[in-house]
Amino acid sequence: MTINYLKFLISRIVGTLVDTVVLWMLSSYVFTSYVGIYLVAPTISFEFAVVSNFLFSYIWIWRRRISVKSIKTFFTRFIAFNLTAVIGFVIKMSLLLLFERLFGWNVVYCNIVALLISGIINFILAEFVVFKKKPVIIEPVNDMEELENINN
Repeated sequence: MTINYLKFLISRIVGTLVDTVVLWMLSSYVFTSYVGIYLVAPTISFEFAVVSNFLFSYIWIWRRRISVKSIKTFFTRFIAFNLTAVIGFVIKMSLLLLFERLFGWNVVYCNIVALLISGIINFILAEFVVFKKKPVIIEPVNDMEELENINN
């Protein structure tokens, strides 16, 4: 789990960069209203980061836990990942808005601090829900020939 957590941190640094750059671009060049800057832009930038984070998770962090790799498996896990990310997103957005109200910080600073806090919850959900270890199933040996071939 320690190696996965380190990989998770590395991937989330990349995800945070994706989130931050997209948020900065949208809040600086696309949106001008409070709703656009503090609600719409963070939602869009978050989804960009979710895609980045999922790809890292599926291809690199938890790839050994995926026994069947298919388009169906990919999208099933992506949907589950996205749904669990919504929990982290709600926490992140709550913190972002709280920090903006309490401290008057720029949206990018509020977002970074909120991401640091909500990231722990995202790891727990990925580790134990989306990419949880499957139990090892021991199949019985049916005949002597199979039993003799186990060590070969």
